[in-house]
Amino acid sequence: MKRVVIIGAGPAGITAGLELKRKAADEYAVTILEKENRIGGISATVDHNGNLMDLGGHRFFSKEPSVNDWWQGILPMQDSDANSPEKNDRVMLLRRRVSRIYCFNKFFDYPVTLNTQTLKNLGFVRTLRAGAGYMKALAFKKDEDSLENFYINRFGKELYSTFFESYTEKLWGRHPRNISADWGAQRVKGISVTEVLKNALSKGKRSNETSLIEEFKYPKLGPGQLWSVAAEEFKDLGGEIITGASVSSVNVADNRIVSVTADGKDYPADIFISTMPLKELVGEISGEAVPDNIKRIAEGLPYRDFVTVGVLLNKLAIKNETKLSEPGGLVPDCWIYVQDKAVKLGRIQVFNNWSPYLVKEPDKTVWLGLEYFCDENDSFWNLSEKECALYAVNELRKIGIIDENTELLDYHRERVRKAYPAYFDTYASLPELWKYLDTYENLFCIGRNGLHRYNNMDHSMLTAFYAVDAILSGSADREKIRSVNTEKEYHEEKRS
Repeated sequence: MKRVVIIGAGPAGITAGLELKRKAADEYAVTILEKENRIGGISATVDHNGNLMDLGGHRFFSKEPSVNDWWQGILPMQDSDANSPEKNDRVMLLRRRVSRIYCFNKFFDYPVTLNTQTLKNLGFVRTLRAGAGYMKALAFKKDEDSLENFYINRFGKELYSTFFESYTEKLWGRHPRNISADWGAQRVKGISVTEVLKNALSKGKRSNETSLIEEFKYPKLGPGQLWSVAAEEFKDLGGEIITGASVSSVNVADNRIVSVTADGKDYPADIFISTMPLKELVGEISGEAVPDNIKRIAEGLPYRDFVTVGVLLNKLAIKNETKLSEPGGLVPDCWIYVQDKAVKLGRIQVFNNWSPYLVKEPDKTVWLGLEYFCDENDSFWNLSEKECALYAVNELRKIGIIDENTELLDYHRERVRKAYPAYFDTYASLPELWKYLDTYENLFCIGRNGLHRYNNMDHSMLTAFYAVDAILSGSADREKIRSVNTEKEYHEEKRS
């Protein structure tokens, strides 16, 4: 049997391992090494005192039939009888997608729609400025040499300043003028004022743009449930997953990786699949000198780290003023994007609305995930768990999400390193780095961090499918793997 070592037990790593064992179980001995003590990566689900946290917020939606079929095979959709969620834990729920922007202490549709409420929230003066800004953007296109200009060309200066500038700076820790336009091309494909107008005039017809999807699938017990079930099948087929195994050395000789070292133990193999950050992968190469220019590119690749603060509350101060019915009048949102510049908080997950089964007492409590973007070991990252929770609750009060009568019943903090590969610094030199890594003929890099691309979960899975196809066919071509999520016509709008 050929030996395969996969670095990372996130969606890409588990998908690759399971696909290899499904298609050629007797030909490949597969071991997955995972740095953390749990699997799933940023798609993990954490249980805290009976309340479940989705670390990143994950809508299970894809235009790729192979991905949808794969999900369906792991967790089938609910139905009205034996496969209903009341009788079966291992099901997918069909959920209504509601995400809104919270700005000026008011709610706006996400993506922005042109309706009476939007114009009322903006006010007469802002609406005039937004219209004038958009007309100017149509007439005078800017060179798209930055993310700022990318957004202004599509929305105009006023709407960009209102709905994109501060949130983007929170997310990346850089002003949009200092970020490559490539990030915008990856994350808001096809969305513009023109698309908003078309959607407003369509009288309820669904848009083909993925950012405007109205429904999505979601595992009953959170996204980590799907990866746990997939990992069970992988192990049943003879695969091995070792958690708490941090790779500290990538040992190379004669244009091949011969082994990796994790926690003092060597893992030799014939083929290596890596989902670890490229910065760390190159930094751990041992056995030959890495060229100085390659070291410089790898060391300069930027990332953004991520903190989710789970807070259990007795109620919210904001009320459901929509036509969407929720238990107890709870707001219907899955996500609330916080555009207020006065707080560090970037986004709020309302776990009750992702799945009521994430919450121990969904009729009595509200379980929120408060999302913060930071850098590892900065002042926010290094707060104690209690300090972090109190900081987050204070920000909720500051912007009116809760009030003084709201009780903090429980809290939990999760930190994720290198959650988001960023599109600045040495990012533009990635092709040079790929050319060097291609000299290792038995190495396949996949997934979000393995490609340094802000992929959603389904795109990360596709890179795993293509890597497995290449391995089984004996191909050394990596271009199909790297071509995933480079198309221009559509993209699901937010992180997965």
